[in-house]
Amino acid sequence: MNFKNGKVKGNMGGISASTSLTQTQKVWRMLQGLGDIAFAFPYTSLVLEIQDTLKSTPPENITMKKANLFSLSITTAFYMLCAFLGYAAFGENAPGNLLTGFGFYEPYWLIDFANACIVVHLVAAYQVFCQPIFACVEEWFSHIWPDNKFISKGIPIRIPLWGSCRVNLLRLCWRTAFVVSTTIIAILFPLFNDVLGILGALNFWPLVVYFPVEMYIAQKKVPRWKLKWSIFQIFSFISLLVTVITAAGSIEGLVKDKKT
Repeated sequence: MNFKNGKVKGNMGGISASTSLTQTQKVWRMLQGLGDIAFAFPYTSLVLEIQDTLKSTPPENITMKKANLFSLSITTAFYMLCAFLGYAAFGENAPGNLLTGFGFYEPYWLIDFANACIVVHLVAAYQVFCQPIFACVEEWFSHIWPDNKFISKGIPIRIPLWGSCRVNLLRLCWRTAFVVSTTIIAILFPLFNDVLGILGALNFWPLVVYFPVEMYIAQKKVPRWKLKWSIFQIFSFISLLVTVITAAGSIEGLVKDKKT
């Protein structure tokens, strides 16, 4: 994109700074970027978990509305700054990792500090984000085998300098196996941006758009084929298209990077 004489010139494909990328490759990379951004928004499965921990005064829904507005504003601003400033500075050669994607690692303290922040963020986010999955699987096991001691019984364990606690064997084995398996998959596919794009694309439409929209329609009893209902359905369909094309772009990038 070029600004000259007070006019904006350019096109969606951008002005090529090199011959390294074709027009088709640019489109694929834009779709991968959309998938990465979409990964930041499927937090709706955690909203009810968080809301259950809030006090009833003030009302939980009012607190959650403020929290959603605040968190979405920060997330959107952060992603847009990275996207706009990264593209403005480096064009089509902008790397997936803005800190180390250029081959240099100085200043070292900044890279180390950023990596430490990422570790803290991912460890905490992993535990919180996986709680609905853990709860769903454990509830299913309890429903199928309600009298199984391995599932329902807790074993008391004494920890030095800490005290005693009760450990459920199902939770210990199942959650450990889940963490180990996801870690192995991450090692087998060390392509962070591509995998992130696929996960973001697959989670975006069902968790961020479809289920919340359908829940709102059912709760508010929105009549079918009315204007409000039609707007929701159009929005849901457009989001589904975004999910499909971003998933395609991320899969293409994953296959390409795996070959190289």
